[in-house]
Amino acid sequence: MTNDMALDIIAHRVVAEPRRRHAIPLDLVGWALRVVDIALIALIAGGLSVDHHVMIVALLLFPGLASLSGVYDADSLFSMRRAIPRIAQSWGASILFTLSFQILLNSQIPIMLPRATLWVLVTLATILTVRGVATMGVCRLRRAGHFNQRLAIYGATAVGIELHNHVASHGALTLEVLGVYDERRPARRIELAQKLAFRGGLDELIADIRAGQIDQVIIALPWSEDIYVRDLINRLTLTPVRIRVLPDTALFAYPQRPMVVLGDIPMMTLFERPISGLDALIKRFEDIVLATLFIVGASPILLITACAIKFDSPGPIFFRQPREGFNNQRFRIWKFRSMFIDQGQSDSIRQATRHDPRITRIGQFIRRTSIDELPQLFNVLNGEMSIVGPRPHAPSTRAGERLFPDVINTYAARHKVKPGITGWAQVCGWRGETDTEDKLINRVNHDLYYIENWSVWLDFYIVARTAFALVGSRAY
Repeated sequence: MTNDMALDIIAHRVVAEPRRRHAIPLDLVGWALRVVDIALIALIAGGLSVDHHVMIVALLLFPGLASLSGVYDADSLFSMRRAIPRIAQSWGASILFTLSFQILLNSQIPIMLPRATLWVLVTLATILTVRGVATMGVCRLRRAGHFNQRLAIYGATAVGIELHNHVASHGALTLEVLGVYDERRPARRIELAQKLAFRGGLDELIADIRAGQIDQVIIALPWSEDIYVRDLINRLTLTPVRIRVLPDTALFAYPQRPMVVLGDIPMMTLFERPISGLDALIKRFEDIVLATLFIVGASPILLITACAIKFDSPGPIFFRQPREGFNNQRFRIWKFRSMFIDQGQSDSIRQATRHDPRITRIGQFIRRTSIDELPQLFNVLNGEMSIVGPRPHAPSTRAGERLFPDVINTYAARHKVKPGITGWAQVCGWRGETDTEDKLINRVNHDLYYIENWSVWLDFYIVARTAFALVGSRAY
């Protein structure tokens, strides 16, 4: 039996197919508790008829001081022992600042002091009681694995084993070890696979990432193999996962990268997962709200366009075509049909050009005005696209004579986020036909800038500029 055959047998024995699910962001829990604390302070103050100036100042101070004190940090969310002193200190400091401010404005402090004292004590007791109940619930969810990010360790080494065992035995970590990956020295891997949930090599790791089974990768390889490690990192940076590495000599190869402590083990974060956790929930909420508003507002245009297409040429109203989306997953995009039915392509797609004979009369107008893109709002509601993001391309599209991924090696990094109906590249003028490699490179560079600098305000800025970008654009 060969080493590879033996390794396959071991891997088959120890690997179970992981569940596909998304972790609950701890940031979301922290923000929910902020809202609860603010509501409790206001409700109790109203019930006890506390001076509204006192209440407002306390409401402004407490959330900020509590955040600085770590009241909503992960360790406080899971431990009342840590939460109680932090909450008490933050509330006490808020009251001291509030009373000091009130003394400067109001000479009748002695008259209101008994009621204010009752409010302070009742509020503190209520916040602590609610937090105690919340902590029990959060700890129960953690034990069930609802906060766990799925972790892959790359490196079937002694360090990889130690890291695997450390994460598995450290109760405070919200991590679930999916498995260990490596493709170097098969004999060594067979020896170590007996102690690890071994899943395969780099190709298997990337396949599991593409399947949505992994949130974070930790590289546990010696930096004496720096050429191999750098190539490994270059391939992993094209995927939408957080990448971390155990320090070693990586400190010299990647200076100024942030350091974190995982349990008791220091490690370096090379790349963060973009638009994840609470940011992902905010962006999804933004997409649902904007898509719904746009569909309602554009419903007359949608209806008129559908009728015009039906009367202009035989064939269906809509056209669906495969596109590559988030994490390189394929989906079918919705568009108004703008070409003759016998001219549409689903494979070996050729981009439209000026005076393209495949385009219908109505098609020329709706492509020039981008009305043909409006049905993609339903892709947004379905979760396959966003309002703003890199434009999705067909897998077989070419720049010149070469496929897009062959032109620029960072092309796949566009798929770290969901594709969008509009994007930074489009409003900056890189819209329409990519008939040269330079046009594609500029488009990809703009897309990567958007991914690295995303914010809600940038999304709204892009949406606002989109209408102006459509005027004079060269989409055929």
